[in-house]
Amino acid sequence: MENKKVGSLILGIATAMLLIVYIFNRALNSIVATTCTHGTSCTMYDTMTAQYALSLSIVGIIVAIGLYVMLSKPNETIVEKTIIKEIKEKKKKLNLSGLDKKEKAVIKLVKDEGGVIFQAELKDKLEIGKVGVTRLLDKLESKGLIERKRRGMNNVVVLKE
Repeated sequence: MENKKVGSLILGIATAMLLIVYIFNRALNSIVATTCTHGTSCTMYDTMTAQYALSLSIVGIIVAIGLYVMLSKPNETIVEKTIIKEIKEKKKKLNLSGLDKKEKAVIKLVKDEGGVIFQAELKDKLEIGKVGVTRLLDKLESKGLIERKRRGMNNVVVLKE
């Protein structure tokens, strides 16, 4: 969440707490007024005033924290993450010039599958034999566009970044 939204949320909570403190203090005043027989010299009034002051102080601290969060500038890490993401996206733009139709088709299929695809699935989608797929992948691997990784009895084709 953005700092302004978090700060607003904290201020909203502080406002709700202030309302609860006010309602509680009024209820406590009426209870003390009906039960205390000593009048205004009753020690309950002093205790009640101290409790009210402490409650308002806590709410004041929460308001100050909310304002600080709301008015402080956002973290730079968000900006750093955005820059890193943009750099990665620029790297992902592959130079497809100099590739024939089948090689471009392989790259497109691997991209469409999120950058990873099984070699057997690639063979089925391209509708060419095992040897043809192997030769195509050899060419693309030598050009540094893909990488094959062995997974059990299967190969996984991974698009290089």
